[in-house]
Amino acid sequence: MALILPVKDKKPIFGKDCFLAANATVTGDVEMGDECSVWFTAVIRGDVNSIKIGNRTNIQDGAVIHCTYEKAATNIGNYVSIGHRAIVHGCTVEDNVLIGMGAIVMDHAIVKEGCIIAAGAVVLEKTICEAGYLYAGIPARKVKKVSEEQIANMKKTAGNYVMYSSWFNR
Repeated sequence: MALILPVKDKKPIFGKDCFLAANATVTGDVEMGDECSVWFTAVIRGDVNSIKIGNRTNIQDGAVIHCTYEKAATNIGNYVSIGHRAIVHGCTVEDNVLIGMGAIVMDHAIVKEGCIIAAGAVVLEKTICEAGYLYAGIPARKVKKVSEEQIANMKKTAGNYVMYSSWFNR
């Protein structure tokens, strides 16, 4: 069973049909929408500020979602896929976004709708990623426009994770 802990009288709130892997951790001021999934060893730590997550968002294996005390909450939209071992910290991630495996998104960054953050990319503090573009590198830079096929694949990935989570007994 996932580790779900209150912090200072704030406990996580989950929407309908969410899946939490047995060794996922969710603590504190976290609010999650419907049909989300939090996979093995992922950590969502709302201990020092709030974390809001929309519908059909998946937090994949080993990812860390956190925030900064009194300075930076974390807001994640709908249909977002956060790849294995990614770190999303004190930032805003809008709808229909893919954060690649091992990517890092830092405080006060804004990842606009329809972006792809490439695997291993580092989005520095206060960076604004323009809607509909692929960002890659360290630091992350705008590389190219996201194709219609890539947009369709991002939506499909979010839906696939809803399906994958249905394979586990809840």
